[in-house]
Amino acid sequence: MTTISSLNSTTTGTSNSSGSSTSSSSSSSAVLSSAGIGSGLDVDAIVTALVNAKKAGPSQQISNQTTQLQAQEAGLTALGSALNSLQSTLDKLASSITYNTYSATLSDTALGTTSTLPNAQPGTYKVVVDHLATAQKRASDAYPAGSTVGAGTLTISVGGKSMDLAVSGTDSLGSLATAINQSADNPGVQATVVNGASGAQLLLTSTKTGVANAFTVSASADSDSGLSALAARLDAAGDNEARDASLSIDGIAVTSASNSVSGVLNGVTLNLAATGSATLTVSQDTSAVESALDDFVSAYNSYASTVSTLSSYDQDSKTAGVLLGDTTLLSIQRQINSVLSGKVAGNAIGSLAALGVTRNADGTLSLDSGKLGDALKDNPGAVQDLFAGANGYATRLNSALDGFTASDGIIATRTASIEKQLTSLSKKSADLDARMSAYEAQLRQQYTALDTLMSSLNNTSSYLTSALKQLEDSYTSSDN
Repeated sequence: MTTISSLNSTTTGTSNSSGSSTSSSSSSSAVLSSAGIGSGLDVDAIVTALVNAKKAGPSQQISNQTTQLQAQEAGLTALGSALNSLQSTLDKLASSITYNTYSATLSDTALGTTSTLPNAQPGTYKVVVDHLATAQKRASDAYPAGSTVGAGTLTISVGGKSMDLAVSGTDSLGSLATAINQSADNPGVQATVVNGASGAQLLLTSTKTGVANAFTVSASADSDSGLSALAARLDAAGDNEARDASLSIDGIAVTSASNSVSGVLNGVTLNLAATGSATLTVSQDTSAVESALDDFVSAYNSYASTVSTLSSYDQDSKTAGVLLGDTTLLSIQRQINSVLSGKVAGNAIGSLAALGVTRNADGTLSLDSGKLGDALKDNPGAVQDLFAGANGYATRLNSALDGFTASDGIIATRTASIEKQLTSLSKKSADLDARMSAYEAQLRQQYTALDTLMSSLNNTSSYLTSALKQLEDSYTSSDN
């Protein structure tokens, strides 16, 4: 039978054992830095689930708003790009140069080439070239190699300009040519030494054609005979004298110091290359207008395609374009349609359709080149006014688009506003992450404490179970 003393002894033994267990428990507490080891709780999973649950709603809201704003910004950027491309084509349509472009052709291209200016006038003319403009050329007598030319002052004049060259007794034709070409006062002559069969000769050539650009040569009175003789020879007329171009246009005589004849026919320059006759035809070049209008139609169709995509809605997928119902897009459509569907008051053509620009069922435009060509042939001034006039399509549309495409326009303003909202959402996301980190730390601290407590309770439970088992065994033994 178990006595009170034996029970006390058992209890004391158990206490010692408990003391040992306490030491073991302290050791276990250090291991609890790995959450859940002591109690069996999966603290990491619990904390992660709680944090994710609390973060999910606000995070999804921020993500949705960010995605929506980024889509709107991309849509506005695409719309702005399409409008800029459309507006860039209006510059040519609004420029008078586009409509005042002419071409001039010679029936005999060997006679020369032509160029035109915007002030040219259409017409047909007979051109007869009797002779071309030439530059004056004169050569000195032949000199033996190494000969000097004499001392003194040599004067060469062209028109009202002249240069005086001091020539020494040691100067040769070569040094004299160099001095002529390098003189800052050169009035318009080129000097060359030609080494011929009879010796070296100095060749002077006017740098420009025409009688007005002929040169004269003289030597000062105090020059010696050698230099005076050189000057006299170069001043004597020869076979290659200066000459003006001589031609006639429809029988009207014309002369020109240059073979590039301008100012005779307004806006037309003849670049003569040979003598003979040819027919000169000056006509309006409509290719610039046709190209400008074709570019406009292409840019408009690209704009229409962009708008269609941005404002679309797919019934099957229930997917809407990023700018469906957007007030800016609707405003742009209204203003562009208002300009292009209207008429130009007081204009003989009056509308785009009458010019050959019509709208298709899908909203794009088509250009009838034949109709445009007829209008340019019959009334080019009306075509110009239809676009470039004060009330023309290009003028009015350019003004309307400025409000949207300018650096301070509606699209730029809206894009800047979206950027601010995106920046704010980014900050909200960062703030949410910071709060969730603090929340996670708080939960981890609480569940770690719970884990420690449960571990301690488990140890106590184990001790009590062991003590009761010893007591039970003790009573069972005494009964036997």
